[in-house]
Amino acid sequence: MRRPVLAFLTAALIGAGASAAARAEEIVLPQKHWSFEGIFGTYDRAAVQRGFQVYKEICSACHSMNLVHYRDLQAIGFSEDQVKQIAASVQVTDGPNDAGEMFERPGKPSDPFKAPFPNENAARAANNGALPPDLSLMYKARKGGADYTYGILTGYGEPPAGATVAEGMNYDKYFPGHQIAMPPPLSDGAVTYADGTKATVDQMAFDVSNFLAWTAEPKLEARHLIGVKTVLFLIVLTALLYGVKRKIWAAVH
Repeated sequence: MRRPVLAFLTAALIGAGASAAARAEEIVLPQKHWSFEGIFGTYDRAAVQRGFQVYKEICSACHSMNLVHYRDLQAIGFSEDQVKQIAASVQVTDGPNDAGEMFERPGKPSDPFKAPFPNENAARAANNGALPPDLSLMYKARKGGADYTYGILTGYGEPPAGATVAEGMNYDKYFPGHQIAMPPPLSDGAVTYADGTKATVDQMAFDVSNFLAWTAEPKLEARHLIGVKTVLFLIVLTALLYGVKRKIWAAVH
Protein backbone atom coordinates (compact mmCIF):
# COMPACT_ATOMS: atom_id res chain seq x y z
CA MET A 1 0.00 0.00 0.00
CA ARG A 2 2.89 2.35 0.66
CA ARG A 3 4.14 2.42 -2.94
CA PRO A 4 0.85 3.62 -4.52
CA VAL A 5 0.49 6.25 -1.80
CA LEU A 6 4.08 7.38 -2.29
CA ALA A 7 3.59 7.55 -6.07
CA PHE A 8 0.41 9.58 -5.62
CA LEU A 9 2.13 12.03 -3.28
CA THR A 10 5.08 12.38 -5.63
CA ALA A 11 2.81 13.10 -8.60
CA ALA A 12 0.85 15.60 -6.53
CA LEU A 13 4.02 17.43 -5.50
CA ILE A 14 5.28 17.52 -9.10
CA GLY A 15 1.93 18.83 -10.28
CA ALA A 16 1.88 21.46 -7.57
CA GLY A 17 5.39 22.53 -8.52
CA ALA A 18 4.44 22.79 -12.18
CA SER A 19 1.36 24.83 -11.31
CA ALA A 20 3.43 27.17 -9.16
CA ALA A 21 5.94 27.60 -11.99
CA ALA A 22 3.12 28.34 -14.43
CA ARG A 23 1.72 30.96 -12.06
CA ALA A 24 5.18 32.47 -11.66
CA GLU A 25 5.42 32.80 -15.45
CA GLU A 26 1.93 34.27 -15.82
CA ILE A 27 2.11 37.60 -17.62
CA VAL A 28 0.18 40.52 -16.16
CA LEU A 29 -0.98 42.72 -19.02
CA PRO A 30 -1.30 46.50 -18.64
CA GLN A 31 -4.87 47.47 -17.79
CA LYS A 32 -6.26 50.32 -19.89
CA HIS A 33 -9.70 51.91 -19.87
CA TRP A 34 -11.57 51.00 -23.05
CA SER A 35 -14.72 52.96 -23.90
CA PHE A 36 -16.39 49.92 -25.45
CA GLU A 37 -16.32 47.82 -22.28
CA GLY A 38 -19.42 47.32 -20.14
CA ILE A 39 -23.09 47.09 -21.11
CA PHE A 40 -23.19 50.78 -22.05
CA GLY A 41 -19.86 50.69 -23.92
CA THR A 42 -19.44 52.46 -27.25
CA TYR A 43 -16.51 52.92 -29.57
CA ASP A 44 -14.46 56.11 -29.46
CA ARG A 45 -14.79 57.03 -33.14
CA ALA A 46 -11.79 59.36 -33.10
CA ALA A 47 -9.55 56.66 -31.58
CA VAL A 48 -10.82 54.00 -34.00
CA GLN A 49 -10.18 56.28 -37.00
CA ARG A 50 -6.67 57.02 -35.75
CA GLY A 51 -6.18 53.29 -35.23
CA PHE A 52 -7.16 52.64 -38.83
CA GLN A 53 -4.51 55.13 -39.91
CA VAL A 54 -1.89 53.27 -37.83
CA TYR A 55 -2.96 49.97 -39.39
CA LYS A 56 -3.00 51.42 -42.91
CA GLU A 57 0.38 53.15 -42.70
CA ILE A 58 2.27 50.64 -40.54
CA CYS A 59 0.60 47.31 -39.78
CA SER A 60 -0.78 46.64 -43.28
CA ALA A 61 2.76 46.19 -44.59
CA CYS A 62 2.77 42.71 -43.01
CA HIS A 63 -0.68 41.94 -41.59
CA SER A 64 -3.82 41.25 -43.59
CA MET A 65 -7.42 41.95 -42.60
CA ASN A 66 -9.29 39.63 -44.93
CA LEU A 67 -12.64 39.87 -43.13
CA VAL A 68 -12.92 43.67 -43.30
CA HIS A 69 -14.16 45.58 -46.36
CA TYR A 70 -13.47 49.22 -47.18
CA ARG A 71 -17.21 49.98 -47.09
CA ASP A 72 -17.23 48.95 -43.42
CA LEU A 73 -15.26 52.10 -42.61
CA GLN A 74 -18.43 54.18 -42.91
CA ALA A 75 -19.50 52.66 -39.58
CA ILE A 76 -16.64 54.47 -37.81
CA GLY A 77 -17.38 57.89 -39.25
CA PHE A 78 -15.78 57.99 -42.69
CA SER A 79 -18.00 59.46 -45.40
CA GLU A 80 -18.88 57.58 -48.59
CA ASP A 81 -16.49 59.77 -50.61
CA GLN A 82 -13.68 59.21 -48.10
CA VAL A 83 -14.20 55.45 -48.27
CA LYS A 84 -14.04 55.58 -52.07
CA GLN A 85 -10.76 57.51 -51.89
CA ILE A 86 -9.29 55.09 -49.34
CA ALA A 87 -10.26 52.08 -51.46
CA ALA A 88 -9.00 53.65 -54.69
CA SER A 89 -5.59 54.31 -53.12
CA VAL A 90 -4.69 50.61 -53.54
CA GLN A 91 -4.42 48.41 -56.61
CA VAL A 92 -6.16 45.05 -56.43
CA THR A 93 -5.95 42.02 -58.69
CA ASP A 94 -9.16 41.24 -60.56
CA GLY A 95 -10.26 39.13 -63.49
CA PRO A 96 -10.04 37.23 -65.62
CA ASN A 97 -10.89 39.69 -68.38
CA ASP A 98 -12.21 38.77 -71.82
CA ALA A 99 -8.74 37.62 -72.78
CA GLY A 100 -8.58 35.30 -69.79
CA GLU A 101 -5.97 37.38 -68.01
CA MET A 102 -5.87 38.83 -64.53
CA PHE A 103 -5.46 42.58 -64.27
CA GLU A 104 -4.89 45.35 -61.74
CA ARG A 105 -7.51 48.00 -60.94
CA PRO A 106 -8.13 50.62 -58.24
CA GLY A 107 -9.88 49.27 -55.17
CA LYS A 108 -13.62 49.65 -54.63
CA PRO A 109 -15.57 50.04 -51.36
CA SER A 110 -16.90 46.50 -51.83
CA ASP A 111 -13.36 45.05 -51.81
CA PRO A 112 -11.84 43.52 -48.68
CA PHE A 113 -8.74 45.23 -47.32
CA LYS A 114 -5.85 44.50 -49.65
CA ALA A 115 -3.56 41.82 -48.25
CA PRO A 116 0.18 42.61 -48.18
CA PHE A 117 1.14 39.22 -49.68
CA PRO A 118 -0.49 37.04 -52.36
CA ASN A 119 -0.26 33.87 -50.24
CA GLU A 120 1.13 32.41 -47.01
CA ASN A 121 4.37 31.20 -48.61
CA ALA A 122 5.14 34.69 -49.84
CA ALA A 123 4.37 36.09 -46.39
CA ARG A 124 6.72 33.61 -44.71
CA ALA A 125 9.47 34.23 -47.26
CA ALA A 126 9.33 37.96 -46.54
CA ASN A 127 9.39 37.48 -42.76
CA ASN A 128 12.18 34.95 -42.15
CA GLY A 129 9.74 32.04 -42.03
CA ALA A 130 7.28 33.65 -39.62
CA LEU A 131 3.67 34.09 -40.75
CA PRO A 132 2.16 37.45 -39.70
CA PRO A 133 -1.35 36.63 -38.46
CA ASP A 134 -4.47 38.15 -39.98
CA LEU A 135 -5.67 40.88 -37.63
CA SER A 136 -9.41 40.83 -38.43
CA LEU A 137 -10.29 38.89 -35.26
CA MET A 138 -7.13 39.38 -33.22
CA TYR A 139 -9.05 41.12 -30.43
CA LYS A 140 -11.13 37.98 -29.88
CA ALA A 141 -8.38 35.49 -30.68
CA ARG A 142 -6.05 36.42 -27.82
CA LYS A 143 -6.79 36.33 -24.11
CA GLY A 144 -6.79 39.88 -22.82
CA GLY A 145 -8.30 41.42 -25.95
CA ALA A 146 -7.32 45.06 -26.35
CA ASP A 147 -5.01 44.89 -23.31
CA TYR A 148 -3.10 42.11 -25.07
CA THR A 149 -2.54 44.02 -28.32
CA TYR A 150 -1.68 47.21 -26.42
CA GLY A 151 0.75 45.29 -24.22
CA ILE A 152 2.51 43.58 -27.12
CA LEU A 153 2.98 46.86 -28.96
CA THR A 154 4.37 48.67 -25.90
CA GLY A 155 6.27 45.77 -24.31
CA TYR A 156 9.44 45.84 -26.42
CA GLY A 157 12.72 46.58 -24.69
CA GLU A 158 16.08 45.25 -23.65
CA PRO A 159 15.99 41.78 -22.07
CA PRO A 160 16.70 41.63 -18.33
CA ALA A 161 20.00 40.33 -17.05
CA GLY A 162 20.31 36.59 -17.58
CA ALA A 163 17.62 36.40 -20.26
CA THR A 164 18.63 34.92 -23.60
CA VAL A 165 16.97 36.02 -26.84
CA ALA A 166 17.40 33.81 -29.90
CA GLU A 167 18.87 35.22 -33.08
CA GLY A 168 16.27 37.02 -35.15
CA MET A 169 13.91 37.38 -32.18
CA ASN A 170 12.99 40.42 -30.11
CA TYR A 171 12.34 40.72 -26.39
CA ASP A 172 8.80 41.70 -25.36
CA LYS A 173 7.84 41.55 -21.69
CA TYR A 174 4.14 40.98 -22.46
CA PHE A 175 4.51 38.33 -25.17
CA PRO A 176 4.22 34.68 -24.01
CA GLY A 177 7.78 33.41 -23.73
CA HIS A 178 9.03 37.00 -24.11
CA GLN A 179 10.48 36.32 -27.58
CA ILE A 180 8.67 37.60 -30.66
CA ALA A 181 9.71 37.51 -34.31
CA MET A 182 8.07 40.84 -35.15
CA PRO A 183 10.43 43.80 -34.70
CA PRO A 184 9.03 46.82 -32.82
CA PRO A 185 6.52 48.20 -35.35
CA LEU A 186 5.88 51.55 -33.66
CA SER A 187 8.11 54.52 -32.96
CA ASP A 188 7.25 58.01 -31.79
CA GLY A 189 6.05 60.17 -34.68
CA ALA A 190 5.69 57.21 -37.08
CA VAL A 191 2.38 58.67 -38.30
CA THR A 192 0.98 62.18 -38.45
CA TYR A 193 -2.55 62.31 -37.10
CA ALA A 194 -4.95 64.58 -38.96
CA ASP A 195 -6.58 65.71 -35.70
CA GLY A 196 -3.27 66.88 -34.24
CA THR A 197 -2.99 64.13 -31.62
CA LYS A 198 0.65 63.46 -30.69
CA ALA A 199 1.65 60.11 -32.17
CA THR A 200 3.58 58.52 -29.31
CA VAL A 201 4.06 54.76 -29.14
CA ASP A 202 1.53 54.53 -26.30
CA GLN A 203 -1.03 56.60 -28.21
CA MET A 204 -0.66 54.62 -31.45
CA ALA A 205 -0.84 51.31 -29.57
CA PHE A 206 -3.99 52.50 -27.80
CA ASP A 207 -5.60 53.70 -31.03
CA VAL A 208 -4.85 50.60 -33.10
CA SER A 209 -6.10 48.41 -30.23
CA ASN A 210 -9.39 50.30 -30.41
CA PHE A 211 -9.48 49.71 -34.16
CA LEU A 212 -8.81 45.98 -33.77
CA ALA A 213 -11.59 45.72 -31.20
CA TRP A 214 -13.98 47.29 -33.69
CA THR A 215 -12.95 45.01 -36.58
CA ALA A 216 -13.59 41.96 -34.40
CA GLU A 217 -16.86 43.27 -32.90
CA PRO A 218 -18.41 45.70 -35.43
CA LYS A 219 -21.94 45.03 -34.09
CA LEU A 220 -21.00 45.49 -30.43
CA GLU A 221 -22.84 48.80 -29.98
CA ALA A 222 -26.01 47.40 -31.56
CA ARG A 223 -25.87 44.38 -29.25
CA HIS A 224 -25.39 46.60 -26.21
CA LEU A 225 -28.39 48.71 -27.24
CA ILE A 226 -30.56 45.63 -27.73
CA GLY A 227 -29.48 44.34 -24.32
CA VAL A 228 -30.35 47.60 -22.56
CA LYS A 229 -33.75 47.77 -24.31
CA THR A 230 -34.46 44.16 -23.36
CA VAL A 231 -33.65 44.77 -19.69
CA LEU A 232 -35.85 47.89 -19.62
CA PHE A 233 -38.68 45.97 -21.29
CA LEU A 234 -38.43 43.16 -18.73
CA ILE A 235 -38.48 45.68 -15.87
CA VAL A 236 -41.63 47.35 -17.23
CA LEU A 237 -43.25 43.98 -17.96
CA THR A 238 -42.51 42.78 -14.43
CA ALA A 239 -44.10 45.92 -12.98
CA LEU A 240 -47.22 45.49 -15.16
CA LEU A 241 -47.59 41.83 -14.26
CA TYR A 242 -47.21 42.64 -10.58
CA GLY A 243 -49.91 45.31 -10.88
CA VAL A 244 -52.26 42.92 -12.70
CA LYS A 245 -51.66 40.26 -10.08
CA ARG A 246 -52.50 42.70 -7.26
CA LYS A 247 -55.72 43.76 -9.01
CA ILE A 248 -56.89 40.21 -9.76
CA TRP A 249 -56.22 38.86 -6.29
CA ALA A 250 -57.37 41.98 -4.37
CA ALA A 251 -60.91 40.60 -3.91
CA VAL A 252 -59.58 37.34 -2.44
CA HIS A 253 -58.05 39.23 0.49
